[in-house]
Amino acid sequence: MIRFACVLAMLPVAALAQDWQAMTGDEITAALNNRALVYDDGSHQTFSASGETMYNAGEDTFGNWNVQGDKYCSVWPPSADWVCYSMDRADGVVRFLGEDGSAYPGRYRE
Repeated sequence: MIRFACVLAMLPVAALAQDWQAMTGDEITAALNNRALVYDDGSHQTFSASGETMYNAGEDTFGNWNVQGDKYCSVWPPSADWVCYSMDRADGVVRFLGEDGSAYPGRYRE
């Protein structure tokens, strides 16, 4: 009986995982331009149409963002290295996917 309950508890998570849809470059631009996201840890980030981005996890830090192909890319001074992420979306959540398998979901802040 316990094993059955564990399987049932996992079903909604599995169903949600199937709802993620990969985003194209145009969809990423539309999803982020002049928008703000709140992440699971309470930090938040804004994305201006001019390519500036501000991330706050207790204090503001500023960088730049753009879309290269079908990836979101950002650079955070003093580094000059751009780092890019694939993105997908599901039910009002967008998720940044790192090459190392990391995932950073964010919800829109209105």
